[in-house]
Amino acid sequence: MSRPTALVTGASRGIGRAIAERLAPTHDLVLVARDVGHLHQVADACQARGAAAHVIALDVADGPATDAALTGLHVDVLVNNAGVAAIKPFLETTAEEWHRQVDVNVNALYHVVRAVLPGMLARQRGHVCIIGSIAGRNTFVGGACYAGTKHFVMGFAESLMLEVRDAGVGVSVVMPGSVDTDLFPPGTKRDWMLEPRDVAETVAFAVTQPPHVLTHRLEVRPLSPKRPR
Repeated sequence: MSRPTALVTGASRGIGRAIAERLAPTHDLVLVARDVGHLHQVADACQARGAAAHVIALDVADGPATDAALTGLHVDVLVNNAGVAAIKPFLETTAEEWHRQVDVNVNALYHVVRAVLPGMLARQRGHVCIIGSIAGRNTFVGGACYAGTKHFVMGFAESLMLEVRDAGVGVSVVMPGSVDTDLFPPGTKRDWMLEPRDVAETVAFAVTQPPHVLTHRLEVRPLSPKRPR
């Protein structure tokens, strides 16, 4: 029996790498990110876990490049993980920082899903999983752009879910709280945060439900900022 194929964006490090390695025992993988060197390291780790792994060096914010690279690929599970953040007061946020967050966190969803979804609909099966954030349902100082993009994720994911579920395609959104990644500046106390592998476990749960079951929205948090891991 052939293995399903999962495409993971932002797969070169952090949460994306953890997701790829978690799915490797059960899925073949298409690994997408800009850093081809790190992608090959992830591919090697996934192959050691049993996956066939194909690497695509790509900036998913580039619409034409994404269309050319991903259209026509057979993808059973799409994990939209690529994301960036510039957490700072609005008046300190540069236009470049603003547009980069919107391009990667919002517009890239269009580019990637638009390339992959037609194949899922034609086969009448598939799963789109988007990595959102608890910031998608609350706000914080310094999050004018980042939280705004994650609020978009919530609306997009639920609307898409309603649109494609009758065709056999599921849509899930995973909403982590604080995760121990390089998103945070040096010196940040991170020993209480989720680890990338915790988010990966949540993604694996979402995309391996029985075919007639959809777990659409999953919120995963650190137990307490007062309790180190």
